Amino acid sequence: MSNNRRILYISQEITPYLKASALGQMCQTLPGKVQEKGFEVRTFMPKYGCINERRNQLHEVIRLSGINLVIDDTDHPLIIKVATLQASRMQVYFIDNEDYFQHHAVSDLEIRETPEENDERLIFFVRGVMETVRKLRWEPETIHCSGWVTALAPLYIRKQYADDPTIGKAKIVYSIFDDQFDGTLDPRFVEKLIADNIIPEDIAILGDQPVDCLTLNKLAIAHSDSVIQASKDIPQELIDFANSLGKPFLPYQGETPDAQAVVDFYESL
Repeated sequence: MSNNRRILYISQEITPYLKASALGQMCQTLPGKVQEKGFEVRTFMPKYGCINERRNQLHEVIRLSGINLVIDDTDHPLIIKVATLQASRMQVYFIDNEDYFQHHAVSDLEIRETPEENDERLIFFVRGVMETVRKLRWEPETIHCSGWVTALAPLYIRKQYADDPTIGKAKIVYSIFDDQFDGTLDPRFVEKLIADNIIPEDIAILGDQPVDCLTLNKLAIAHSDSVIQASKDIPQELIDFANSLGKPFLPYQGETPDAQAVVDFYESL
């Protein structure tokens, strides 16, 4: 199948692996509907500790695991697991690592329980997805990122993987939801990005203050080709920012995604 029918989804949450949420439901429903339209779809999400691996029939993909990702001068083994959504027969790949995703039941997602680790957790998740797609030798035409946990993906695709024949030329779509994190990321976040071969000019928008969710979303918008408003109520400042950069913008379509409208949006890029 040619790559112009391939869509890579990078998602913060997917129902039913986590408690139902508007974000998780959207990230389950939209790829399934797009797949029904004849597209080849692959989906990635973090392997949060509260996901029951036995109940959801996750299993490790040995041939894809085993890479070490260096973040802030520390090696972190990348573990890839996969499961199948029974209704749509869609495969979901999970990015796992015991340093960032706990291997025991927790009361909430790691992104909320240990927010002080979110800067490195986001870097690890996004780089893990990129390295896995490269190993799969699967070339998507479009990469659709959903939720702030995926916000570094546009930056890394455009700057660290720009010359990669697998993902470097893909169109990037970023969906903004009303789910946000409180406070700011680790004060050394920018320093860690620069140590990861990101040049300061490419992250100038982050400024010299600790990075909050609004600023992180602006970084994602700046490096994306287009933006989707996935929740009814998102900061007007983000909509204005996308418009100021001339980014193609798909307004809120309702709680149930209009797959044809989204496909038309992909194909207009």
